[in-house]
This record gives sequence, C-alpha cells and structure tokens, in this order.
Amino acid sequence: MPELPDIVVYIEALESRVLGQPIEKIDIRNPFVLRTVSPPIVAAHGRRVVELRRIGKRIVLGLDGGLFIVMHLMIAGRLRWRPPGTKPVGGKLTQAAFHFPNGVLFLTEAGSKHRASIHLVQGDDGLEPFERGGLEVLEATVEPFASRLRAENHTLKRALTDPTLFSGIGNAYSDEVLHRARLSPLTLTNKLSDSEVARLFDAARDTLVEWTARLRAECGDEFPEEVTAFREGMAVHGRFGLPCPDCGAPVQRIRYADNETNYCARCQTGGRLLADRALSRLLKSDWPRSIDELDA
Repeated sequence: MPELPDIVVYIEALESRVLGQPIEKIDIRNPFVLRTVSPPIVAAHGRRVVELRRIGKRIVLGLDGGLFIVMHLMIAGRLRWRPPGTKPVGGKLTQAAFHFPNGVLFLTEAGSKHRASIHLVQGDDGLEPFERGGLEVLEATVEPFASRLRAENHTLKRALTDPTLFSGIGNAYSDEVLHRARLSPLTLTNKLSDSEVARLFDAARDTLVEWTARLRAECGDEFPEEVTAFREGMAVHGRFGLPCPDCGAPVQRIRYADNETNYCARCQTGGRLLADRALSRLLKSDWPRSIDELDA
C-alpha cells in the first residue's frame, strides 16, 4: 500500500501536471471504484484543480466550487500519467481515467480484490469522514508523539500503523522505523522508557524524510511509476532471509493474514526470535528461540 513518502511524491508529480487544469471528463470503468453518488461524478467535469493535499494515505484533488475528489489506492491501486488520447492502461486493470487537456491520469488496480476507491464530496464537511485523527509525525514534537503512543497499550507495530494514532505510516515503513530505532515490533507501548520513545520518534521522522527524498530523486521530473512496498535499499521490509545491512544476521518475519512483519532479531530483539504463529505451531518444540539457535 502506498504510504506517506509515496503519496507525497504522487502529489508533487500531480501538482506539476494538473494544478490549474480543468478536468475534461472522468471515465469510471469499474463502477465499484466510485463509492459516492451525490454529487454525481459528472459534477466534476469542467472544474479546475485548485489544490492537492494528503489525508493519511489518501490523495485529495480540490476543485473549484468546493468539490473534492478523494482517492484511496489501498494495496494494489496505482496512478499512471499518460499523454492525451492514450487508451486505458493495462486493459481491465484501469478502474478510472481522469482526462485533462495535457494528459490522462489512470487509476489502475491489480488483483481480483478491488479495494481502491474514489469519493466525490462537497465542501470541507465532506472531507471530515476521511480524517482519522492520526498525528502527522513530521509536523509534531516528541511530546505529542509520546502521548499518542502511550494513549493505548498496543504493540509498537500496531500503534505505528493505526491511522487514528499516526498518519500515513503502514506496514512497510513501520518495519523500517522499528529497525532504525532498534525496537521489537511486539514491544508494548506502555513498556517504553522515555529514551526509547525519543529514539522511536527520531527514527520515524528520519525514515519518512529519507525515503521521501529518495523516491523524489528516483523519479525526478517523471511521473512515479515504480510505486511498491518493496524497495531496494530497505533494511528489513520484504527482505526475509536476507542479511541485515547493519549486522549481517538473516532478516526474520512474523506472518499474519495477508501481511508480514520483518525485523532483525540481533538488532531489535536481543537475538530472540519472535514466534511466527503458523511455523511455531507446526514446529512446536523444534521452533528456535534465538538467532544463535537458528544459525546452529
């Protein structure tokens, strides 16, 4: 799922292409992607884009007349920019096409589970349901960060990815933040010392700033095409079994549902392996308890 760094770079690329431009037409190719009926989508035709903003992991196009297009890409949704008159990208993958005088913005979604969404709403009141209340880490100081973190007693992984606590951080960058902070994803928030909270705060800010700059540099003046949760240069996310860049130990994982958490046992858990629910149940007493046992 595109997270804060990806969304910021998407918005910057859109600003240089559609800000001030009128939407000539919106072609909804999969009716399921459009989740609102009032105002009707044709109400956006002919309106100029006057602002772009991010709400959590959502991209918002503000149009003249107080209309807002809200897009959530979810896991497999992506944006593609093509010259005017281009046919739909990827055939059935295209969920919607936004036609501008200078190009076409396609919303595509891979896979059979169609979760990406488009809402058209009127006024700031229409945006309120999308405001989950998560703290913008890059705009905060350590005190409100600590307050949010300790508001409820969750694991660090859950807390960082909870949109009501923190804005724009998901599965991928939470792994990177926790590795940089040298903290276990399963540590409970109320167990953290003040120094650990400060370390986590710095790691979160540094990770988000660093990856936003890296993604911005990668695409340059081009529209971001290779938006993925698995990137070259990440320390642990998506790197199960590969060496940790800091200590060389193999990156570990905890699998659950459709997601997994990646971490380095040596750097983050004092060498202790966290139980993967499926594998630990299967192996029972044979499940290794530490990275040293695994190496042996």
